[in-house]
Amino acid sequence: MDVGERLKSIREQHGLSQRELAKRAGVTNSTISMIEKNSVSPSVSSLKKVLQGFPMSLVEFFAEDSDTESTQPVVYSPDDLLDLSVNDVQLKLVGRAFGKRALAFMIETYEPGADTGADLYVHDGEEAGLVMRGAFELTVGSEVYKLSKGDSYYFDSTRPHRFRNPYDEPCQIISATTPANF
Repeated sequence: MDVGERLKSIREQHGLSQRELAKRAGVTNSTISMIEKNSVSPSVSSLKKVLQGFPMSLVEFFAEDSDTESTQPVVYSPDDLLDLSVNDVQLKLVGRAFGKRALAFMIETYEPGADTGADLYVHDGEEAGLVMRGAFELTVGSEVYKLSKGDSYYFDSTRPHRFRNPYDEPCQIISATTPANF
C-alpha cells in the first residue's frame, strides 16, 4: 500500500488541510507533507499519532473498503490476513472481514533492529502475546523486559509501552489487543 497516498486521500475525505491534521495530531506540518510525498516512512507509533487526528486506527487505515454486511469467513488463510506492516515491523491482522471486532489478533514480525518507534504507545485496553521465534525487548513503563521463544506477556495498555528487536534474528509474536483499535 502507498501509505502517503492513502493518508492524503483520507485527509482530503475528511476535508482537512495538512496544517489542520498536523495540529490535531500534535505533529509538524512538514511531517504530514513528508509522509504524503513518501519522503519518509513513518514508524508504527508515528503513524498511529498522525491517525489520531481523524481519529482512526491502523486497522481502519490499512483496511480496504468492504461490505461489512457480507458473510464473514471463519477460517483465514495467510493470504486473507490484513497487512498493517510499517517499515521493518510486519503486522498481519487475523479476521480482516470480521466487522465490529472487540479483539485485534495479530501475527507480528520484527526484523533485526526494528521497533515500534521512539514514542511509547498508550491506549485503552489490554495486550497479550506469545513469542513464537526469536527474541525482543518489551518496554512497559520504565521497565525493559527481554523475551525469547516461549515467553509471553500480558499488560494494561494504558501503561506506556514499546516493542524493539535489537537482536540479529527476526522475532515473531502472536498477539491480542483489546479493544480492537490498533
